[in-house]
Amino acid sequence: MSKVAIVGAGVIGVSWGRLARRHGWSVVFSDPRPDLAELVEQSFPGDAAVTVEPDLATAVAGVDLVQENGPERLEIKQQLFATITAATGPDTVLATSSSSIAATLIAAELDDVAAAKIVVGHPFNPPELMPLVEVVPGERTSAATTDRAVEIYRSWDRTPVVLGKELPGFVANRLQSVLGREARWLVEQGVVDVAQLDTILQNSLGLRWSTIGLFEGNVLGGGPGGARHLFAGVGAVTGKIQFHDPDPAQVPALIEQIEATYGTGQDVYDELSAKRDTRTTAVLAALAATEARTGN
Repeated sequence: MSKVAIVGAGVIGVSWGRLARRHGWSVVFSDPRPDLAELVEQSFPGDAAVTVEPDLATAVAGVDLVQENGPERLEIKQQLFATITAATGPDTVLATSSSSIAATLIAAELDDVAAAKIVVGHPFNPPELMPLVEVVPGERTSAATTDRAVEIYRSWDRTPVVLGKELPGFVANRLQSVLGREARWLVEQGVVDVAQLDTILQNSLGLRWSTIGLFEGNVLGGGPGGARHLFAGVGAVTGKIQFHDPDPAQVPALIEQIEATYGTGQDVYDELSAKRDTRTTAVLAALAATEARTGN
């Protein structure tokens, strides 16, 4: 049985663990939190293939994959990977779930042998449902490490995409950040409120992008003339729109509006996450069924 060490037992780490178990891997969790054993038992009740090991070096020894999910701080990740690389063999893939920190920076103080094993494997939350994994090799990451990471994620029914360059936020979060900034500005200006913005997004771009990509949509938007016609017509007009950065001073007011719209606390989190997971599962099932019938 292949084995993965999940470093960091937060929301992302536990979800990675569920995904790995679903595909027959054994899992060891490592995290300094005092309630680690209780958390894992609650998440994987009675599963003998899921264990806990607070000592990081012991946890990662002999595993096939390390999936690190620690705090999004460079110095912490550098400390973690210094320990991880020293305790693992040359064939172990060392992946970080970092949403913005490059593998090159994480490996900056390590030797070439250690750096060759480190790669970004950035999921979207929750990784047990969301197919995308952005695989981002560092300057010294070996091709074998990148290839093996892709192979593992594909075996877990994920959709890994290897990026050609390192940059902060990678691709998906950069796109999300641009959309989020304009959304915040629109709410600040009173064009829409929080609920209206979400309704517009869910019933237009969100629905469209769950079935086709952005550039694929350009082809359809231009009719028989395709993307060339779109860019010459509507695209020439929308391309002149001026966009704005939100006012940082308005963040507290925005948060208050979000909380007033959706609520806050454990009960709200549980309700919204269950709604998200149910709907995401339904969309994925529908897409899979369509692909099975039509082949595309």
